[in-house]
Amino acid sequence: MNTGYPLGGFYFQLSFSGVKGAIETSFKEVSGISMEMAVEEISEGGENRFKHRVPNGNKFQNLVLKRGLVSADSELSDWCTSTISGGLNEGIKTKTIVVKLLNDQGQPIKSWSFADAWPIKWDVSPFNSMNSELVIENLEFVFSSFNQVKGK
Repeated sequence: MNTGYPLGGFYFQLSFSGVKGAIETSFKEVSGISMEMAVEEISEGGENRFKHRVPNGNKFQNLVLKRGLVSADSELSDWCTSTISGGLNEGIKTKTIVVKLLNDQGQPIKSWSFADAWPIKWDVSPFNSMNSELVIENLEFVFSSFNQVKGK
């Protein structure tokens, strides 16, 4: 398999823990796969002109998935609806999300795993009465950490 860049055509597949079935949905665009080390500035006592910058953990952007197709009664849409519209009456159920970058033949090129993720925003296109699918324009998650999955 040629994994050289640039890729001719690719898309992203989403799967997450605790869901029946193999493939939930695919997305055309993913962003937020980035990590940054947070830095804290500490002023030196008695000498305010000296500041020391020390590491203070990692910061993550939100994971944003765009242009996905999912059935209206899928577990993904149920999870998003219950989490976002639940009003915090019940605890938020987190899941591990795996995002796979697939080439034009549907073969995985790279994969990332996002721990303790939960949805904070979703934007769905207008419904079509001729089919029972939702086009997800924008789906956004927060998570506690991520890493690249070895072996795709």
